[in-house]
Amino acid sequence: MKALVTGGAGFIGSHVAEELLKSGFQVVVLDDLSGGFRDNVPHKAVFVEGSVSDHKLIDGLFNKERFDYVYHLAAYAAEGLSHFIRRFNYSNNLIGSINLINASVVNEIKCFVFTSSIAVYGENQLPMREDMYPMPEDPYGIAKYAVERDLAAAHDMFGLNYIVFRPHNVYGERQNIGDKYRNVLGIFMNNIMNRKPMTVFGDGGQTRAFSYIGDVAPVIARSVEIPETWNQVYNTGADECHSVKELAEIIAEAFCVEPHIELLPERMEVKHAYASHEKIRHMEQLLQVTQKTSLRDGVRRMAKWAVVHGPRQSKTFSDIEVEKNLPTTWMIKNTG
Repeated sequence: MKALVTGGAGFIGSHVAEELLKSGFQVVVLDDLSGGFRDNVPHKAVFVEGSVSDHKLIDGLFNKERFDYVYHLAAYAAEGLSHFIRRFNYSNNLIGSINLINASVVNEIKCFVFTSSIAVYGENQLPMREDMYPMPEDPYGIAKYAVERDLAAAHDMFGLNYIVFRPHNVYGERQNIGDKYRNVLGIFMNNIMNRKPMTVFGDGGQTRAFSYIGDVAPVIARSVEIPETWNQVYNTGADECHSVKELAEIIAEAFCVEPHIELLPERMEVKHAYASHEKIRHMEQLLQVTQKTSLRDGVRRMAKWAVVHGPRQSKTFSDIEVEKNLPTTWMIKNTG
């Protein structure tokens, strides 16, 4: 079996590609390296540098490789920033996905696996369940939900099978800790290694169910083994919630330092987010993948990896489209 993994030089994508190789797949990774790194790509995978927004590249790649499965993980997953980069968000996260869906229909892919997000649910739908009506509040979540609906339409019209995963707050080794717009664990670790305070929007009372990559990637990779899971949507991630302030304290503990927290003005974001995982438990049992990593254990593993690789210089997003209400810390020019 041959699989295409988009975003396979990134965080979740590289782990999914690795799991597929363990299962005996031939793997081709497509990534434009805008948020990932070449050394994240598993050495047994074939690497193609390029963007999902390039439909000619996509069509040629599908014609050449004859994929059996597509795992679409390429996205710029910055929910907060997506308000200010709407054109980029929809071009990259929505139109790029449609290019892949078109090619998958034409080439009769067996199953299209898509990583969506719990951002599709919006505010005040707790616990977030797959049978709820999504009400995304940011352009990132809107784009993700649009792709979900397009996959359902492609299945009805063309018979394209799909599986949608809605992961949440995934962290772990290989995460881009130099991205100041997303991935709060990476931001905190980068702050500590650069001897800077951990910056928190608001009072730090926001809660999330932070999910370790080792508990998420194997399920996504192996999901196609069970046809009864096809054409369905699944939440995936941790059950236990922690506040951002508590997270900062746990990360400081992993680095053996006192938590130095700087509070910034509150920004527009969902205050509390956690999901129900009753539906995916059946899939996990069938796959015999039931590992659950505590936040402290997962943070320790990620911190150990981060220390070895060192801090990264954060890049400032150069193409802000709307500056109105942009958080002031995101206006700082990159001097690196």
